[in-house]
Amino acid sequence: MLCLKPGARPHLFYRLHVWRGRKGERRSFAWRDYRDLIVLAHHQLGTPIVWVRDNLNVHLAGELAEFIAENKNWLTVFQLPSYAPDLNPIEGVWSLVKRSLENFAAANLDHLARVIKRKLKKIQYRPHLLDGCLAETGLIIETR
Repeated sequence: MLCLKPGARPHLFYRLHVWRGRKGERRSFAWRDYRDLIVLAHHQLGTPIVWVRDNLNVHLAGELAEFIAENKNWLTVFQLPSYAPDLNPIEGVWSLVKRSLENFAAANLDHLARVIKRKLKKIQYRPHLLDGCLAETGLIIETR
């Protein structure tokens, strides 16, 4: 989750989900994982959140919609159009991670997870990179 506010340094919140192929294990984040990440950002930043989400099926889950409705006093949601990854600043973060993994061969899944966490942490503390992810979309932040 990339959090941007005019005049403040950008923040990157992330949780890595490692799928090991075990029986009954989810391959990706559940709606609860997104909820928890949103709540974490809200508590750490101490400010209302505007979540710009894409059309990932779990983002559209009924339980997540209920959570959004219950927290509309601090959570506002905007839906990106279908097939518009170029408007999503978080795609820039993933692009940076992927580029940094060129010519990388992981010994195993745990090694890959450690390296990805390290790459995300490096990006997390480079505000100019995070600002660039928003700039790349052509979107701007306006205050009311």
